[in-house]
Formats: sequence, structure tokens, C-alpha cells
Amino acid sequence: MPIPDDVTGEEIDKDVRQELQSLPKGLAEDVSRNLVMVARLIDEDPEGAYAYAKIALRLASRVAAVREAAGFAAYANQKFSEALAEFRAARRMTGSVELWPVMADCERGLGRPEKALDMAGAPEVQKLDKAGQVEMRLVAAGARRDMGQLEAAIVTLQSPELASNSVQPWTARLRYAYADALLAAGREGEAREWFAKAVESDKDGSTDASDRLAELDGVEFVDALVEDEDETGTGLETKVEDEDEDEAEAPKAARASSDGEGDEEDGSEDDVPQS
Repeated sequence: MPIPDDVTGEEIDKDVRQELQSLPKGLAEDVSRNLVMVARLIDEDPEGAYAYAKIALRLASRVAAVREAAGFAAYANQKFSEALAEFRAARRMTGSVELWPVMADCERGLGRPEKALDMAGAPEVQKLDKAGQVEMRLVAAGARRDMGQLEAAIVTLQSPELASNSVQPWTARLRYAYADALLAAGREGEAREWFAKAVESDKDGSTDASDRLAELDGVEFVDALVEDEDETGTGLETKVEDEDEDEAEAPKAARASSDGEGDEEDGSEDDVPQS
């Protein structure tokens, strides 16, 4: 597959670049450029990212970073069995537990939430950093919901990390998941409160918490362009003329208008919400 000329391969993380040093120079460069394309496309064009990942995998299947990238590309395309195999391979090569939460989420994707919950209680979780432990909590709550255990999912998400005033990269997603679980359980008032808190902490727009909050508040968004057309009378107009010569004295006009529907970290913590 073609790779833009501006992609040199130097854009990848230095740790990955170091892993690729075990390959011949030309091969390492080809692999790194394909990995850069995976990273570029995985959010906007997961199928394209998957194609580049397969190329990198064919070139260097014995490099852990390549197996991990292939796993994430497969995961983004909901190829959970393939993703799990790649993550397991990467973990065998590195001995790291970093991929444990996403491996558990693959089990969910394969329709095995019970297996995901088993992984959530495994010793490996204690070796994860804080971000990894929060991710594992999110996966476990999702597994509970898969099993129809809404209240258990809510309890699973209740934690010091949820109640903390400190905003971390995972804070918005944790608050959003909690709000969504509350709403699914019919606790709309509490859900609105936590969607609002998710909005406060979602600085980069990683969730649609603001849309969910607006929906709960009954806010309707109007297409400004259509609204302007209505006000100026320049909406869609259709003129229908009678083609019958005997009745052509006064052409008839029909008008149709389209209406637009119409942080700073202080380390302090609040009490953990109770279900």
C-alpha cells in the first residue's frame, strides 16, 4: 500500500524504534513507516489501519510492538479473536501486563463476559498502573452490563478515582460510564449529575457527554442554515404548471418549506457515591 512521502518512520515512539533495531536497517524503516500509518488511521479509517498493520506483521511478526499494533488494528475493526491472539503474542514476548484490560475486553467482544470478569479478579490487575486499573474497572462494569447486572455495574464503577476532584486522562470516560449505567438503571437525576461532571473533565471531547446532557435537559438543536432560509423565504420552492392547454389560464404554484427542528489537581476526594 502507498505511504505518503512525508512519513519517514522517525515519528514512532523511541521504545518501538529501539525494538526495530533488531531488524536490518531497510526492513526496520519499512516496518516503522507502516506502523506510523497504523497510528495515523486507526481512529478515522480503521480498515486502512488494519491493512497497514497486516503489512507490518508480514514483515516483522517477531517484534512485540508489531504484534501489539496488529492487535489494536484488529480490535478497532471488531476482529476480537484475531486481536486477542495478537495481544497474547505480544504479552508472551514482553512479559508485560499492560494489555490485560484490552484482552479482557476482547473476551467481552467474543461474548464471554464471565471470562472478562475472571480476568478482572486476576493477580495481573494488581500489577497494572492506575490508568490500567481504571481501564480494567471499566471493562468489568461493561461485562456486568453484558450479563444484565446493572446495579452490579454501578457498584463496580464506584471508586475513589470516580469521586476524586483530580482530573486525569481517564476521568471523563469513568464518569461517563457511571452516568450511562445510572441512566440505564432508570436513575435519571443521578445520571444527569454525572454526565455534567463528565463534561467538566472532558477537555478533549473524548466522549459525547455534552450531547447526552443536552438530551436529558430536553435541548433541541436547530439547523441554522435551514432556519435562515425559512426567515428569508428562500426555502425550497416548487412551481407546478398545468400542461393542459384548456386549463392553462392561471398556472398554479405550490410552495414547500423545510423547517429545521425546530482543573487543577488538588488531590482531594469526595465520598464515593453509593448505589
